[in-house]
Amino acid sequence: MAIAAAAVVLPLGVMFLFSGIIVNIIQASCFVLVRPISKSLYRRINRVVAELLWVELVWLVDWWANVKIELYMDPETFQLMGKEHALLIANHRSDIDWLVGWVLAQRAGCLGSALAVMKKSSKFLPVIGWSMWFSEYLFLERSWAKDENTLKLGLQRLKDFPRPFWLALFVEGTRFTQAKLLAAQEYATSQGLPVPKNVLIPRTKGFVASVSNMRTFVPAIYDATVAVPKNQPSPTMLRLLKGQPSVIHVHIKRHLMKDLPETEEGVAQWCKDIFVAKDALLDKHMADDTFGNEQLQNTGRPKKSLLVVISWSSLLVFGAIKLFKWSSFLSSWKGIGFSVAGLAVVTLLMHILVVFSQSERSTSAKAANARQTLKQTPSDTSRDKQQ
Repeated sequence: MAIAAAAVVLPLGVMFLFSGIIVNIIQASCFVLVRPISKSLYRRINRVVAELLWVELVWLVDWWANVKIELYMDPETFQLMGKEHALLIANHRSDIDWLVGWVLAQRAGCLGSALAVMKKSSKFLPVIGWSMWFSEYLFLERSWAKDENTLKLGLQRLKDFPRPFWLALFVEGTRFTQAKLLAAQEYATSQGLPVPKNVLIPRTKGFVASVSNMRTFVPAIYDATVAVPKNQPSPTMLRLLKGQPSVIHVHIKRHLMKDLPETEEGVAQWCKDIFVAKDALLDKHMADDTFGNEQLQNTGRPKKSLLVVISWSSLLVFGAIKLFKWSSFLSSWKGIGFSVAGLAVVTLLMHILVVFSQSERSTSAKAANARQTLKQTPSDTSRDKQQ
């Protein structure tokens, strides 16, 4: 990252760490003191508290990088957003797809109750991962033998969730890359399946389990397709931190949960068919550079995230002034060393956020290359048939 950009990002990192620690302390206190008495009250409080942290990242998209998210969907579904429980499935193209979901959830008024199925390692991320854990995100190890029961229990706990929630699930299981696409195309050809061009073949076990456990209390599935116009750079976390703008197109189609097949095999095939249709939709988007068949909805750019960031910044500045005014500690060599160490920690944490998103991409790419070298084994084929 350039020195000039770092000079601006560092204060943002200080603010995020400062506010995040406060939010985590409140979440931990409520988890210990409130949740044993009333889980519903804890969830309502946590919804508000978590949003005070997460909306800072929405600000990063809306106001800092000025990334424009254009939403294409029918007006009836648009009016239902944020007013019902929903399972959200989407293609996975970049390291900020989850953040795009947060922006849309904030527009719908349900950011504080937005949930996702994520890698287990994510919950160990300082501040942001801890807040997700307190908010009942589902963390999996990517081993179905270990994850099946974890996912089932986590989904069943959502039955009595007091406010409308979205549960995001990236059924491709990993981020899209050309190497992974090539492996998916080779597998599809060998199995006589439709050959994808813009998506990966979905891994349906998690989706089938989600539908089986949520069918009775979640009325809808939001089928989201994310694309970037040809004349726009692909957004990344690093570009966001640098304040570089872009445009993202999101198409959402609502499916009624009750209309899905009753059998697990039928649900798995439904998911695969959805991604075949998604692939065709992305083909059309590449040709037209828009999701023109659906009405473009005006989601605006709410000022709430801006006001929250201004409030956190003011609180941080006020605390810093008080600290310098009433303490001589920072004027000593020991205090200076403490300050430098604190700034180093913040810089490291900001670096971790970027490296974490990039490392997942690197690890997945290596795995895809290994699979391409070794080809598809019989055990792999039988495993995929069970999905």
